[in-house]
Amino acid sequence: MAKKLLLGCVALVAFLLIFATTRPDNFRVERSIVIKADPARIYALLNDFHNFGSWSPWQKLDPGMKVSYAGATNGKGAIYTWDGNDDVGSGRMEILQTEPHSRVLVKLDFLQPFEAHNTSEYTLASASGNTTVTWAMYGPSPYVSKLMGIFVSMDSMIGKDFERGLANLKAVSEQ
Repeated sequence: MAKKLLLGCVALVAFLLIFATTRPDNFRVERSIVIKADPARIYALLNDFHNFGSWSPWQKLDPGMKVSYAGATNGKGAIYTWDGNDDVGSGRMEILQTEPHSRVLVKLDFLQPFEAHNTSEYTLASASGNTTVTWAMYGPSPYVSKLMGIFVSMDSMIGKDFERGLANLKAVSEQ
């Protein structure tokens, strides 16, 4: 009986390991919100990392987080690094591209609690006095991420953080 149980467990683990290889090679998480503010106001908050703390969904998780800035003051070449508790980890962001009042593209490197290299993108679309802000993060899904994705998706892991961050951005922008 124990031998059959062990064989069943080995077969299940083997199945999961093989199944993980069929998962997508990339991921994308995206959320949007409508903000009653001019896109120039919102863009200024997104294009300058000095404003990130005012709306970041992670800032409140570690108020003692160490933050530093380098490179350009804002826009392309601006760099933001953080080192915090287990809830926020550590990493680095760098603005790679900007299109005034419509888009900010950020290279996002997580160092702790796990290493990952992704892209974060903010797009703004204005219509009738409102601005729709879309926050997306995308990148590669290495094998370990594919395996974890069987049990929990990236969307469920960070989607709520994006929703909270966009709600914070809305509150700050509409003041």
